[in-house]
Amino acid sequence: MIQSVRNNRLQFIIFLLFWVIPQFVFSQERRTRRVENPIVAPDSILRAPAQVLPEVELPEITLPDSLPENDSTKVVPKGDIETIINYYGEDSIITDFAQNKIYLHKEAWFEYGNIRLDADLIIIDWDKSELFASGVTDSLGNIQGNPIFKEGNTTYEIRKEMRYNFKTQKAIIKDVVTEQQDGLLRGETIKKTTDGSIYMDRGYYTTCNLAEPHFHISAAKIKSIRGKQVVTGPFNLYFNNIPTPIGLPFGIIPDTPEEKASGIVFPSYGQEQRRGLFLRDFGYYFAFNDFIHTRLTGDIYSNGGWGAKAASIYKKRYRYNGSFNIDYQSFRSPETELNPLDFTSVWVSWQHTPETRGNSRFSASVNAGTQNYNNLVINPNNFANNVRADFTSNIAYSKTFAGTPFSMSANLRHSQNINTDEVNLTLPDVAVNMNRQNPFQNLTRFEPLKTLNIAWNFNLQNQITNRITPALGVQNQNFQQDFGFGEEFQQAPDVLAFSFANLPQLLRDANNGARSTIPISSNFTLFKYFTGTASANYTELWYLERINYFYNDVENRVDRILENGFNRVGFYTTSFNMNTNVYGFYTFKNSKKVEAIRHHMQPSFGFNFTPDFSDPRFGYYQQVQVDSAGRTQFFSRHQGFIFQGAPLGESRALSISIRNVLEAKIRTESDTAEVKTKKIPLLQTLNVTTNYNFAADSFQLAPVNMNTRTSFFDNKLSVNLSATLDPYASGVSRTAQGQEVARRINDFAWRRGQGIGSIRNASVNINGSLNPSKSERSPGEVRDEITNNFLQQGGQMNEFVENEINRIVNDPSQYIDWSIPWNLGFGYNLSYNNRPGGQSNVTQALNINGDVSLTDKWKVNFNTGYDFSTAKITQTMISIARDLHCWQMNVSWIPFGTFTSYSVDIRVKSAILQDLKVNRRRSFFDR
Repeated sequence: MIQSVRNNRLQFIIFLLFWVIPQFVFSQERRTRRVENPIVAPDSILRAPAQVLPEVELPEITLPDSLPENDSTKVVPKGDIETIINYYGEDSIITDFAQNKIYLHKEAWFEYGNIRLDADLIIIDWDKSELFASGVTDSLGNIQGNPIFKEGNTTYEIRKEMRYNFKTQKAIIKDVVTEQQDGLLRGETIKKTTDGSIYMDRGYYTTCNLAEPHFHISAAKIKSIRGKQVVTGPFNLYFNNIPTPIGLPFGIIPDTPEEKASGIVFPSYGQEQRRGLFLRDFGYYFAFNDFIHTRLTGDIYSNGGWGAKAASIYKKRYRYNGSFNIDYQSFRSPETELNPLDFTSVWVSWQHTPETRGNSRFSASVNAGTQNYNNLVINPNNFANNVRADFTSNIAYSKTFAGTPFSMSANLRHSQNINTDEVNLTLPDVAVNMNRQNPFQNLTRFEPLKTLNIAWNFNLQNQITNRITPALGVQNQNFQQDFGFGEEFQQAPDVLAFSFANLPQLLRDANNGARSTIPISSNFTLFKYFTGTASANYTELWYLERINYFYNDVENRVDRILENGFNRVGFYTTSFNMNTNVYGFYTFKNSKKVEAIRHHMQPSFGFNFTPDFSDPRFGYYQQVQVDSAGRTQFFSRHQGFIFQGAPLGESRALSISIRNVLEAKIRTESDTAEVKTKKIPLLQTLNVTTNYNFAADSFQLAPVNMNTRTSFFDNKLSVNLSATLDPYASGVSRTAQGQEVARRINDFAWRRGQGIGSIRNASVNINGSLNPSKSERSPGEVRDEITNNFLQQGGQMNEFVENEINRIVNDPSQYIDWSIPWNLGFGYNLSYNNRPGGQSNVTQALNINGDVSLTDKWKVNFNTGYDFSTAKITQTMISIARDLHCWQMNVSWIPFGTFTSYSVDIRVKSAILQDLKVNRRRSFFDR
């Protein structure tokens, strides 16, 4: 008996050693190690024999055989579960065989295909192919481990519970927050369908990603269609959970990638002095596809005006990209009797940039419109256009003929001055060119002949201008300029309105012609240190008419008559130039700061020869009586033509040019013992040029032109100076009528006691930019920073995003840099002109622009100036930007002047809400 008990005790101990202890060890190992349990169905080994398992069939892989494809023996039934299921529970995994369920507790997760569910409680129901997940209430009553459900790129943050059928992909979720592109959706109850669309009961939508959003749209019913849009029933707009009167019976919010987002464009509002209160830029944004976007908007003004705008961008990868904008404005108001306004204006801008491909290239840069547009229409997004006077356009096509030295180009050019209303159109400008050829390159070693090259250039132009040429009376342009001193004092030209009604006359008065040039040149070395260049240039002009002059003794003036017929002008010039380089070094042994100064001087000497083409045998000039006293002057028979005519008078001129560069090498402070040096420019350039014409009968020495440029404080301040010195004296003479006239005298100023001469014109330009930024960023660095910030915020790069980033880099004023507390830019311009006889004119103006960050969220931008000549403040604009986290407010104010107005713009910062969208830049992409 005792022996039997002992044997049973021994057997019990062996049982503990070989079964219980390994189970305990394995259990501890499972608690210390995370184990993923891939399954296809519940393991039948762990189930009771009496229970019947549901059959779950996995896809089978069969090897191909020789049977036909439609052979019925090869059809394999496909089960409901199509891939491996992984699940895990940190605390425990409990299998209920009776209910065919698995319970996962504490930091549990479930993975199947592209879905993943994380929660502190997950229940897997195999019979229903269903998941249930929720958080767990702890001893203090707090809920922990709320479910987070991910399906593809969509994430659902669940505050209560969810049920999900992983076979039908349908779900019912209680109290959930999910992100749809840049927006956040939250609802008490959500039903998710197979295609990913969701139906939300008592939900809200917002683009503010804070736990307590600044704003949201609240609606009883919301439907989100994946990849298309979010549709709501009647909704209301809340700010900081405070309802506002702003609401609509329904809402449609795009839920597409940024490059495919269409939507309503909400307007900005404000007031102008002339057109009154306004709503501006209300319309719709069309994202047709990945290659073209269009925005159609309109303006309305309380005093009777309206406007319509269309703005499009387009891009074809590896081909081209561009934008096309048109703005039509109309204003007719009987209410402004004291200051009546009645105008219609149009402005068109087109930018087309090709990518290098093949042998041809087409590009366009168009800025054109009616003459009154920039004088009447305020452009708050590009205020600089309202104070600009000149606009130019060019549409170009070029082609290179492979295997030949020939190429061609065609241009349509436009220039416009809104102050003088002068418009010039060149339709077309065609050029055919032959690249320089070296016919003797391999035939001789004689350097002047070996380097001899020849080219050919042909140019055909037709120019249409609204400048009016007087029908009677002719001014001699060859003497009017007075050696280049009269140009600044010419009056504004008389112009004809550029309109369709005047188009026939403009076409009749078109100026056209053709020009061929054959340049020949050769380069060689002289006296070891000099470089010589000998060249000759032949030019031939073709016209279809010429001018015949005659003296009108009744009116005491010179008149002209146009003579039709083919007319050619041929002339040539020759030149020889020689230049060298001279370097000088000035060292400072006892200086602790300046190590050396280097002076680089590049003198150049040239001799030019041009025959006298005013000789009557050429027929290019006509000598005509100009007054009753019998004085005569030469008039070019092609005066005012598109390529002018042959040069007047013989020229045997010696030209002298000296270029100077002055740099300093200074020692800089260093943390190491090694001494470091850097170069700073003292004078980036100092140029002096003049020439002496030995063939001239008077005024042989030309005016001396001087210009210099330098910068200070690491290029933060730049200074440009230029001047023209007239070495001849001035005196007084009398006309035939006895009037005293100041004229230049053919004698040097120093011989008449007038010093070295007179400054005929001079200008000073000072431009600077100051800010506390430690380093100036290059455009490439700015582009990289903006790109990285965009990617870090979850954006996806595409052609349109790259195009917009390039716009910001090329126009930094359109981007508000909140990291710099202040920025100041200024420019000072001084211009001085002095005609012979002491009639002088001085103009000077100061321009200031910049921004100041009052706080981390407030920034003030300003643009103003002062005209010292008129003692008035120039056109001024002040704008305020307020960063509201998910919103941004912009207020623009022009306090006085022609464009007195203000506007207020408050928009949501979002990449998809085109109807409320804004970023830190002001362009039509942000609307």
